[in-house]
Amino acid sequence: MQIEEKIAAKTARVGIVGLGYVGLPLAVEFAKAGFTVTGIDVLANKVEMLNKGESYVQDVPTSTLAPLVAEKKFSATTDFSVIRELDTINICVPTPLRKTKDPDMSFIVSAAQEIAKYFHPGLLVILESTTYPGTTNELLLPMFEQSGLKVGEDFFLCFSPERVDPGNPVYQTLNTPKVVGGITPACTEVGRLFFAQALEHVVPVSDTRVAEMVKLLENTFRMINIGLANEMALMCDGMGINVWEVIDAAATKPFGFMPFYPGPGLGGHCIPIDPFYLSWKTKQSGIEARFIELAGYINGNMPHFVVDKVQHALNEHTKPVKGSHVHVAGIAYKRNIDDVRESPALDVIMLLEKRGAKVTYSDPFIPSVRLDHRTAQSQDLLETAAEADCVVIITDHSDFDYQALLDASSLIVDTRNAMKKFQSKKIVRL
Repeated sequence: MQIEEKIAAKTARVGIVGLGYVGLPLAVEFAKAGFTVTGIDVLANKVEMLNKGESYVQDVPTSTLAPLVAEKKFSATTDFSVIRELDTINICVPTPLRKTKDPDMSFIVSAAQEIAKYFHPGLLVILESTTYPGTTNELLLPMFEQSGLKVGEDFFLCFSPERVDPGNPVYQTLNTPKVVGGITPACTEVGRLFFAQALEHVVPVSDTRVAEMVKLLENTFRMINIGLANEMALMCDGMGINVWEVIDAAATKPFGFMPFYPGPGLGGHCIPIDPFYLSWKTKQSGIEARFIELAGYINGNMPHFVVDKVQHALNEHTKPVKGSHVHVAGIAYKRNIDDVRESPALDVIMLLEKRGAKVTYSDPFIPSVRLDHRTAQSQDLLETAAEADCVVIITDHSDFDYQALLDASSLIVDTRNAMKKFQSKKIVRL
């Protein structure tokens, strides 16, 4: 039976390499759609949890995963040799940046090398890890062609950018449109057919490079516009203007304006990182990505601006930063999730401690966090706020009782406009 027939009949054996916040929700959707799914991950403890039906990904409740494991629709393994038995493989591994701002392809290369060991005719491979344009055909294709098989005929290779927004109550893996582009038109069609079996809307594009660029455009768009909002916040601060009121008023324009909001910096795996893949790649072509570099500089300096605001606020209360107790409310990189990757809160904490502050934190989603040289534990928000010299709202979780926080605190620096509805001399806004 051809791969297209297997996919249409839902008898294709699906494999997902990398069972994190991208791979696991995707695996669950295909299992729910009726496919038998095998997840592959190098971390044995994650595999053990999943095979017990226990989820560690916030967007995949254990109550959803457990029945799929019990029905043998989903299982996990550390053994890549199962690829011999699979018909499709989605690569969902991390792609971090090195400190030099160039892409770290080691996880993709490692996954591809393992796949190449067990490569066989009829296989559909889809890369989902965010990367620079050209990765799929420049890096993966030569590795798989060493098998002697011909792409678009004997095997199929695509790129499909992940569009996961952790904690989003409306758009999740099932209903977020899925872009896919293949090395050949036949690859694109097989990729489109595959995703159409489990996801609501598939958007085919002409090739892998277009699909790779789509993801980078999406996140570069956000990064640059957030950078503009942050620069506007700096300018408004210098002129004594409420930037939040400015943005809200501008947002009443029904055309030609889309509101973006300032904050303490950028966090997560995508927006602070992905644009630099594009910047790195364009430099190889002799093109300078000036918008990206400038926005990165502005966004990267926001934690310093926040700490300066804290220092000035404490000064107004005749207190120095050194020796003061500063309590950070929320350290996840965005509201209502349990992820601290690239969180600006970590930079704010580090900078405050360098200036001599005693720093504690509260976050209902992050019970403990590893800082530079210690592990910190989340504290009771209201009790600790009452003891602190200043509270800094970094992440505006909806679980926080802001009225009670205002009552308990002597000074609040609000970087998210979480205290918008309150008017108090205690509040210093970004």
